[in-house]
Parts: sequence; structure tokens; C-alpha cells
Amino acid sequence: MVFWIASAAGLAAAYLFGSTPAGYLAGKLLKGIDIRQHGSRSTGATNVLRTLGKWPALAVLLVDVLKGAAAVAFARWFYPWLYTLPSVTPPTAIDQQTLLPWAVCLAGLAVLLGHSRSIWLNFTGGKSAATGLGVLLAMSWPVGLGAALVFGVVLAISRIVSLSSMSAALAAIALVCAMEQPLPYRLLVIAGGLYVIVRHRANVQRLLAGAEPRLGSGGRGSNAASQT
Repeated sequence: MVFWIASAAGLAAAYLFGSTPAGYLAGKLLKGIDIRQHGSRSTGATNVLRTLGKWPALAVLLVDVLKGAAAVAFARWFYPWLYTLPSVTPPTAIDQQTLLPWAVCLAGLAVLLGHSRSIWLNFTGGKSAATGLGVLLAMSWPVGLGAALVFGVVLAISRIVSLSSMSAALAAIALVCAMEQPLPYRLLVIAGGLYVIVRHRANVQRLLAGAEPRLGSGGRGSNAASQT
């Protein structure tokens, strides 16, 4: 029982990593505004770019990526540590090597949920693309690097961040299925990638209507919709 309670606490910690509202805090600290009332109303780095400028956006992007990486790193440390505690009795049917990939999978999903549904922002947030990249890089850097490359290429061609984010999510799913990866990692990337795409459903509608803004087309405070 103690083991499962501690495991739940570990997942809560991963969720709280994701819940850290970097974009919201940037708006409050730099301009005294609620960024959810400006631009796309997202707390992601692209809306920060349009609303606050490139340096705050870069800082928010780095923090959001680090949140995802930190959740995976935490899971890889926390669960093996539980096995060393004499007061904790792990389930005998599940060895540490079997449990760890599943723990990483759940922690990755928790941090994505935390970013998009932050407890500190009344369960609102961003689109989880940058945080998802952090998860990918920490979980399997070749998959993360491949997804980042696809994002960069699509962005250079289209100048549309939402399209680039969704293309990267699809690329990550294809890569994790093509490479030798544990089943929990594959399930994490498939579920997380689809979640990122679903979070962009309004952007998909604008893409189909030809109304999705391109990067650089809107100034600060624009009502253009955003992505990360």
C-alpha cells in the first residue's frame, strides 16, 4: 500500500512540474497582464512571442521543454529510489526493470496534462507541444531530435507553428513505432502526440479555412491564434 501511495505522489509531482505556468508568470512579471486574455489566450511560447516579444518567448520555451524533461528524469530517479527503502514493499509480481518504463510513461502523460490543465490557472494552459518535446528528448533523444527536426523544416517552409507542432507530433509517433522502444514508451508517444493534436483542433479548423496566421504576421497583442 505504501508503495502505491508513494507512486501516486510521484505522478502528482510530475503533474505539478507541468503545471508551472511559465507563460502566465512571464506576462504577470513583465507586463502585469494575464496572457490568457491576449493573443490566442494560450500560455504557450508562441503567444508569449506575439504578446511579450522574442526573449520572454525563448525563456518560456526553454522552461516548458525543461518541465517535460524534468518529469521523465524525476520518474527515472524516484521509482528506483523507492525500491531501496526498507519501509516500502514493492509488489513482488513487478520487478524494477519492468516497472520503470511504465512509470516514465505515466509521468510523461502527467506532465503534459499539467501543462495544458494547470491547477494554478483554473485548469487552463498551453498546447503541450514544447513540454512534449522535453519528454521526448529525455525519454529517447533520437525520437525527440527527429521530431524537432520535422518541426523546424515544416516551420521554415510554412511559417505556421500549429502545423509544425502537429507534424512533429505525427513524426514522433512514426519514429517511436519504427525504432526499438519499450511498449510503454510507444504508448506514451502515441497518446501524447494525439493529445497535442487534439489540443490544436481549433488551429486545424483555421488551417482548413486558410485563416491560420503565419509566424511574424501578427504583432504583440494580436488576436491571432497560437500553438505551443
